[in-house]
Amino acid sequence: MPHVVIQYTPNVEADMDALCRDLAASLLEQKEEDGSQLFPPGGTRVLAYPAAHFAVADGKQDYAFVYINVKIAEGRSAAAKTRAGDAMMEKVKARFASLFAKRLIGITLQIEESPGQVYDAKHNNLHPLFKK
Repeated sequence: MPHVVIQYTPNVEADMDALCRDLAASLLEQKEEDGSQLFPPGGTRVLAYPAAHFAVADGKQDYAFVYINVKIAEGRSAAAKTRAGDAMMEKVKARFASLFAKRLIGITLQIEESPGQVYDAKHNNLHPLFKK
């Protein structure tokens, strides 16, 4: 982890591939208070999906919406989580600045911790690529 899922209305005219790369880079730039990396490169995933169906606000206009859910494992300080969230939101604002200026759009970014997981299975060969 972190795993980021972006859901958006299909009337969002933006480069979602670039947003995914921006958010992944932002997460990988984050540091713990001791300077170590906050999130593992091999566990960082960002996925984006347009909504097949949607209703935003009162539906009287062609409103747009982007929801960004960031799931992380426990163990990071509140300050580190806030820094990560602020950094990601700055990337989001920059990526959507021109769209925000010309259309009505809501953007939400939430970070959720996965405390007390009941089941968490992993199978990958990505982590060894980043261990030195």
